Amino acid sequence: MFTLRSVAQPQTIEEAYKLLIQKRTNAILGGCAFLKLGSQRIDTGIDLTHLGLNLIQEKDGFIEIGASASLRDLETNPVLTQRFSSLLTNATANIIGVQFRNLATVGASVFSKYGFSDILTALLVLDTQVLLYKGGRMKLSEFLMRPFERDLLTNVFIKADDCQAAYQCLRNSASDYPVLNVAVACSQDQWRIAVGARPGRAALALQAASLLNAEALSDATIEQAAKLASLELSFGTNMRGTAEYRRAMCQTLVKRAIREAIR
Repeated sequence: MFTLRSVAQPQTIEEAYKLLIQKRTNAILGGCAFLKLGSQRIDTGIDLTHLGLNLIQEKDGFIEIGASASLRDLETNPVLTQRFSSLLTNATANIIGVQFRNLATVGASVFSKYGFSDILTALLVLDTQVLLYKGGRMKLSEFLMRPFERDLLTNVFIKADDCQAAYQCLRNSASDYPVLNVAVACSQDQWRIAVGARPGRAALALQAASLLNAEALSDATIEQAAKLASLELSFGTNMRGTAEYRRAMCQTLVKRAIREAIR
């Protein structure tokens, strides 16, 4: 359980950012789902409730998701369930349980860059951008490569295009963290493949996607792309599986996801 000395409810994003950088032990309070699992001492917890960051809406060719939207919102909002072959619904459906998903927020899940994240893997294969108060707007893939900085993530933007997509994951039990997860998407004959819980954070399999983009899709091409994805990415060992096991499962899950996306 974390310790909280005081709570502030800023009225503007600028005020929230100033509070965040005022002291190293100040922190943004999302749904506090993961904070409850630790023993962090927080001087001032910054509650973003009054900033209107819980909306999910389609605007100017993008689907805009506020940082305070919950994972349950991501799972059930009709703006998202009717897009991207229900990719985000499928990616969130097995995250621990409904009560947890009602608490955990999109902003915290993305900003924290968790290696086990289902959401990052799914968002990475879509044309996704993030908006930071200090860092500005950038592609999600760029954000994931940057070192951690004290900043405030306010919105996630997904280009509202039509694409075929699929999500696959492997878990030791239904509500456990994933051993490995995979997402694929194809828009205008351009494929993207992401693999997460390696156990490092999600990464794009660029060589595998390039192969699919360059050659006619066939069983042999899918097999070759899946093998290439398992070889170009790095894998590690933890309590849920070995690096060798993850590499083998990567090949299987990538094949399944591609075949599901083209059905």
